[in-house]
Amino acid sequence: MGDSYPSIIFYQSSFMKKRHEQKLIILSIGLMMAFSIPISLLFNSEKDVFGYPMILIYLFAVWMISIIISFVIVKKYDE
Repeated sequence: MGDSYPSIIFYQSSFMKKRHEQKLIILSIGLMMAFSIPISLLFNSEKDVFGYPMILIYLFAVWMISIIISFVIVKKYDE
């Protein structure tokens, strides 16, 4: 029973179209670049947005946008 569980995951993931997998890989690479220290530190300034530091707004905005993009990609996969 333990051997069939990994094959089920592989079986389900094998149905995802290549272009959707490629989009998720590109999104992952983009997120690695967006969350890298040099890019993140560009937003480390004294400015506040609604009382929050700019770096927090940047990090949570990138995170939220990535969730929305990945949701759209996976939603198209279900169709």
